Amino acid sequence: MKKKLIVALASVMAITTVATFTNVRAEEKKAPIRLFNAKIEIDKALKEYAKLYEEKTGQEVIVESLGGGADVNGEMKNAYASGNMPDIFTFGPDAYETQKDWLLDISDLECFKDTDYGFKGEDGKYYGVPYAVEGFGITYNKDILDKVGVDPAKLVNRDELEKAFKLIDEKKDELGLDAVCSVAAEQGQMWWSTGNHMMGVYLSQGLPRDDKKIIDMFDKGEIDEKRMDQFADYVGLLFKYADKNVLLSGTYDDQLALWARGKAAFITQGNWIDPSLPTYDAKFKCGIMPAAFSTEDTDGILADSPSYWGVYKDGKNIEAVKEFLNALTGTEEGRNFLVEKCDMISPYRSCKVTPSAPLAASMVPFIQQGKTYAWDWLDMPEGIGQNALGPVFDLYAKGDIDKAKFVEMMKKAVHDYVEQNKK
Repeated sequence: MKKKLIVALASVMAITTVATFTNVRAEEKKAPIRLFNAKIEIDKALKEYAKLYEEKTGQEVIVESLGGGADVNGEMKNAYASGNMPDIFTFGPDAYETQKDWLLDISDLECFKDTDYGFKGEDGKYYGVPYAVEGFGITYNKDILDKVGVDPAKLVNRDELEKAFKLIDEKKDELGLDAVCSVAAEQGQMWWSTGNHMMGVYLSQGLPRDDKKIIDMFDKGEIDEKRMDQFADYVGLLFKYADKNVLLSGTYDDQLALWARGKAAFITQGNWIDPSLPTYDAKFKCGIMPAAFSTEDTDGILADSPSYWGVYKDGKNIEAVKEFLNALTGTEEGRNFLVEKCDMISPYRSCKVTPSAPLAASMVPFIQQGKTYAWDWLDMPEGIGQNALGPVFDLYAKGDIDKAKFVEMMKKAVHDYVEQNKK
């Protein structure tokens, strides 16, 4: 990969003579670019790319990374307050409101012509460069589905999903399964899976990425009752065919273990479980399919960039920063580097390199074909998943409420939470 990158960068620089290159080195050294990275697992790879970039351009790039679990937003606030802002910094959608005054309009970068995942402000301009995509829907064990003749590509509506669940349930013993689905809904431990991710299915499954009518209603304290009614059927279906112990009291580890050990055909988690599969010696073929909650076909998955690279608008090295970002995300070599060295799913349509991890690899066709739905759950009112929605999912899983009550309680929970938290 290093050889490919050096050759490619050398061809771009072909118009520059050796003498010119020598003169650049002899001139006053360029001010370094500082990149603040909040994804610690790609620290080593980013530093490798930075070194290669400096070798061919003379531009130093300093990568500063935070460890996992660190308070990224807090660190950025401290950096701003102390006048120590990096040129490029990582931010999530949840931080945009507090950090938008720091961000430069970077709509002129080449990469935005090649992706559906760039971060736009309320003015429609681009402020965030995507560098990875994560996704979820329903994750399946393909070996099990093959044994019963179920094609996951055809499970694009709730009726087909229910037929598959019923068929697998009937053959559960001969397949050696404990349950059809591995789902966990205990509110104290798994609210993030139900109140955030599962709720994300209601908010955007089947909708064009720029269609925000459902999340806009939600943020006003309203729900689409017809859509919620269909969603309740879908949630009820998952709960019906789930292992009851895991469903009602299981942890994330319990949920993952049930599926990764081949004891359930489906799990309600995304490609972030890829790194854990070797722990369970999971050798079966697997993939992610649509969270087909509706009776109408929806043949895409929920996929988005969990965070972005923004450019500090008062930085002293803006043109150099843009050149660096164009090289890293706007060229084939840079895009491939993010996949091959950083083990991430590329958000760029023209990137043809496939990740080695199985679930990540299964997402690539959806991304390249534009069959993805936005993570609108990231725009929900802060804390609503844990404090208002998770408990309703929990009651539904326990059987303490029926479908009609689930819809009624969701309507009230959303309305009351938004009203109570109005600024």
